[in-house]
Amino acid sequence: MTALEKGITANGTGYGGKTWNILGQVYFPKAVTESTFAFETNSDPGQFVPVHIHPTQDEFILVQEGTLDLKLDGQWVKAHAGDLVRMPRGIPHGYFNKSDKPCRALFWVSPMQKLEALFNQLHNLTDPAEVVRISALHEVEFLPPEAND
Repeated sequence: MTALEKGITANGTGYGGKTWNILGQVYFPKAVTESTFAFETNSDPGQFVPVHIHPTQDEFILVQEGTLDLKLDGQWVKAHAGDLVRMPRGIPHGYFNKSDKPCRALFWVSPMQKLEALFNQLHNLTDPAEVVRISALHEVEFLPPEAND
């Protein structure tokens, strides 16, 4: 098991200097262990992650700046700066920056499972269909596009 190291992951940086570009969104890993995985996202207006399911992980989002529109278990909700979104494993969810301002949020999942390996493989990919295919191999199941309506 990977032990949690004490210390600080500075604002605007990733743990160990790592950064991911996943379909144009910038992700910074903040803490990486087998029991939990935390990462920061920076979403420009119009960016989103379609509705998907983590069957083996609970996920949380702490919105730090801006607003996210979320499709959470079939319902549209808004999360503003300071809000915490709770997404139990198996619940369909997706997030969308429908505002005209950037949004920054801290995500974490527990346990990590295959998520870090997934992000490593998705880094700099440009084909959404390939992202969906690879995600399915890492326990992230995207729903059909109409789930985003």
